[in-house]
Amino acid sequence: MKILCVSDQIDPLVYSLNAKERYKDVDFVISAGDLPMEYLDYILSTLNKPVYFVFGNHNLHEFAYYHHVEGRKKSSGINQFYPGCGANYLGFKTAKEGNILLAGLSGSLRYNNGRNQYTEFQMTLRIFKIIPSLILNKLKYGRYLDILVTHAAPAGINDKDDPCHRGFKCFRWFMHRFKPKYLLHGHIHLYDLQTLRVSEFESTQVINVYSRYIIETDDKNGL
Repeated sequence: MKILCVSDQIDPLVYSLNAKERYKDVDFVISAGDLPMEYLDYILSTLNKPVYFVFGNHNLHEFAYYHHVEGRKKSSGINQFYPGCGANYLGFKTAKEGNILLAGLSGSLRYNNGRNQYTEFQMTLRIFKIIPSLILNKLKYGRYLDILVTHAAPAGINDKDDPCHRGFKCFRWFMHRFKPKYLLHGHIHLYDLQTLRVSEFESTQVINVYSRYIIETDDKNGL
């Protein structure tokens, strides 16, 4: 199993003429936010592999197509979403790609009342809304999920101290309770790519997928 993860920055190795050959063995793609829809469109059309994404706190031009924002009602039906985008929006919902169980939580901690920013309480309520789907996964597949995709980091793990880049405490509770194998996030820019990307929290690997990151396992059907 091989997953291409992207976030926050358009990577020249992905946005290139050689991308199809370079990533031909990728099973699917995950975006952890703050990327233009056109970039996701390019990845989807070039690799011809499923793409799953959450929104961050920037690049929100198409956010209203997927949420009730400023009086605009969310469209119904994938063909009425952002024109030309076949990527799968994972924000505040669950999905299944092959044998991999996914869930997504868009946005960042509120710092200036901008769009797609949430308080701890607001994010906790959004987590509660997907719990029934997670319980159904547990009954059907024996586990709640494999990968949680977020934009913000968990509090105290890969995050920073400034108001914009602090993580969510409720993500720590989520990992403790539902035990995903991975939590993939963006939001924290890595100007030195030697900076630590991977942290451990109980049974979960927390990975900052800023720019580009590959998850690869020996199991062709799972993680």
